[in-house]
Amino acid sequence: MAVLTVNAGSNSLHLVLVDGDRVLDRCDLADPPGAAPATEAVRAFVSGRDAPAAVAHRLVHGGDLVRRPTIVDDELRAGLDRVADLAPLHVPPALTLLDTLRELLPDVPHVVCPDDAFHAGLPAHAATYPLPARWRERWGLRRHGFHGLSYAYATVRAAELLQRPVDRLQMVLAHLGGGASVCAVRDGRSVDTSMGFTPLDGVPMSKRSGAVDPGMLLWLLDGRLTLDELTDGLYHHSGLLGLSGGRSGDTRDLVGDPALDVFTHRVRREIAAAATSLDRLDAVVFTGEIGWDQPEVRHAVCAGLGLLGVPLPVTGNRDEDGPISPAESRIAVLVVEPREELQLAREAGTALRGDREDLARPLSRRGPGSDSRASRRPPAGR
Repeated sequence: MAVLTVNAGSNSLHLVLVDGDRVLDRCDLADPPGAAPATEAVRAFVSGRDAPAAVAHRLVHGGDLVRRPTIVDDELRAGLDRVADLAPLHVPPALTLLDTLRELLPDVPHVVCPDDAFHAGLPAHAATYPLPARWRERWGLRRHGFHGLSYAYATVRAAELLQRPVDRLQMVLAHLGGGASVCAVRDGRSVDTSMGFTPLDGVPMSKRSGAVDPGMLLWLLDGRLTLDELTDGLYHHSGLLGLSGGRSGDTRDLVGDPALDVFTHRVRREIAAAATSLDRLDAVVFTGEIGWDQPEVRHAVCAGLGLLGVPLPVTGNRDEDGPISPAESRIAVLVVEPREELQLAREAGTALRGDREDLARPLSRRGPGSDSRASRRPPAGR
């Protein structure tokens, strides 16, 4: 069935019409989803064509309200406003698109696909914060993890490439893009991840800080910065942008810059930490726009993982998914192109069928002509 997938970032929008594992049409915009140009582009994309069987919306954070792909009704839509502040860069734009498309396609089921669903089964020891129990119980404070759509797709794709069953693989995956995180996957299930209660945690990102000392933040709030100033700094002026002194938040502009050294150090540190949640390490998988498209970053990350037995890549960029490590390596290093649109379409089908199948079930293999990518790296901002 044809499914319209909607992936809204803070300053980007990706609309992709998917039929099975084939991309029929797409629209990629570097405009805020609520801006007039984006709204007009959405209207133009859906008009003059047959209505899709469903619309699948990426929802970065569903809190405790949405834990798996769910069909939207008016009650759920009202509840989503209450969790919007958990991911202020991502959820409000997604809800803006949801409202617009529910108006344009009122007779089509709309499915929200939470990006933390892949991590919903995290072991208690990985999900629990060492905070007062009354806080955890009152506000549901726990590790959620994100980039789950990307990890679910990349997990299955890596198993296909390695020609091994998903439930017999133990891997660490790194989604590196405008947002970045690391995930340990054992037997197809997420068992640890670097992002936490919100998508601000973990490794440095394009403009987001990643993990920093909470004591330092308390010190800054003690008469040095206002809450609004601190929030703006952590979300919009930190990460690679802050490390480079405002020069750029794009890794392509920072080759040779000390900012990239900090970024790759933190990524490999998280990979090494995540590996301790596994019994063994079969593969390291790079995905996301940077992970797929920037060999300098992959090389620098792997260069610090020799202690784990991770080899240095022997190839640069590829035109298709596959290994970049020596053929004889005990631990494979793979690149997998981010294809969240395919995972969104599949999860919408899961919700419409009402079943509870494993969200990492293999997709059919892609054949020639199944791809209509517009560029190697789409607009950042996720």
